[in-house]
Amino acid sequence: MTAETVFYIIIAILLLDFIVDQVLDALNAKHFEDKLPAELEDVYEDKEYERSQAYKKTRYKFGILTSSFSLILTLAFFFLGGFAWVDAIAKSITDNLILIALIFFGIIMIGSDILTTPFSYYSTFVIEEKFGFNKTTKKTFFLDKIKGWLMMAVLGGGILALIIWFYQFAGDNFWIYAWALITVFSIVMNMFYSKLIVPLFNKQTPLEEGILRTKIEAYAKTVGFTLDKIFIIDGSKRSTKANAYFSGFGSEKRITLFDTLVNDLEEDEIVAVLAHEVGHYKKKHIIFNLFVGIITTGFTLWLLSLFISSPLLSQALGVEEVSFHIGLIAFGILYSPISEITGLLMNILSRKFEYQADNYAKETFGSAPLISSLKKLSSNSLSNLTPHPAYIFFHYSHPSLLQRIKNLKLK
Repeated sequence: MTAETVFYIIIAILLLDFIVDQVLDALNAKHFEDKLPAELEDVYEDKEYERSQAYKKTRYKFGILTSSFSLILTLAFFFLGGFAWVDAIAKSITDNLILIALIFFGIIMIGSDILTTPFSYYSTFVIEEKFGFNKTTKKTFFLDKIKGWLMMAVLGGGILALIIWFYQFAGDNFWIYAWALITVFSIVMNMFYSKLIVPLFNKQTPLEEGILRTKIEAYAKTVGFTLDKIFIIDGSKRSTKANAYFSGFGSEKRITLFDTLVNDLEEDEIVAVLAHEVGHYKKKHIIFNLFVGIITTGFTLWLLSLFISSPLLSQALGVEEVSFHIGLIAFGILYSPISEITGLLMNILSRKFEYQADNYAKETFGSAPLISSLKKLSSNSLSNLTPHPAYIFFHYSHPSLLQRIKNLKLK
């Protein structure tokens, strides 16, 4: 196999990925105006349903524009030798291999982010604003960008630097050390994400004493679940859309509720949402997902170690000298079909876990408040209630609203 063959395989993968996504999006769009099933007829008032239709169509058309721009930009970068050009810039600054890689990825990632920022800005301040979702100020928008870059530089850059250092002294066995590093990092992030990362972007405050906290604590006691860390996060700082999530494990487990969720739902509905999250913990879904992620990472790094020293990867992107950072990009694209398959399997498993968590909430708190909360959350976010089955299969980590309600109504 020649470097040119590898290059065109990479291009074919990029094109195929784009085509598959466009076909799935088009199939999904054809179902936007389907008649609502009887189980979902009470989710929207007539005017709100019309607004949801307009929102879905707007997002679909905008998605075509952004994905097409991204593909054209990517293909141009490949065919015009962009990687070799950025690599030459990095090498003109330093001859340290680790610094070369950091500069290389820094230029590409920040450059890409700058080029796509107008689309992100339009999405936030035009589309989301038009449909009443946006609460982000321009100051917050750009501060988030800067914070994101700094996090990428510190965390992403630090991990990449260590992995390259492992490669320099351990050769093809670098993957073992890299796997250990990423495993430790994943565990730390799972346990302390809410303490270390969230405060950089949002304010979290403990849920105050009152009826809601009393109901939550009473429910937790009935299912033998120790829960003394319940936080409210200022999600309304950026959007009216609501959410809740469970993080950490052991003594660091906590429930985080968006303030929008607390404002949109009744108290029993909030407890039902928490019962679902507790179900994930009780069924050990968090630990299982962490374990699967660690195993998948190990496999990916092992596979990378088999090919990273091959000159074909670097030469395919126009760089004659074997280079870890260039090879990493080529490998990442070549690996993407495998990644798609593992992603599909994880989505199937995730949807199964969601059913299990819903069932746990039904068994321990009842189905009615969870059904009403799901309907309200879908209505408030103008969700698509009639997604195409193929779109669900490929993209949904959760079952559709109709599937969840049918499951919750089963005896």
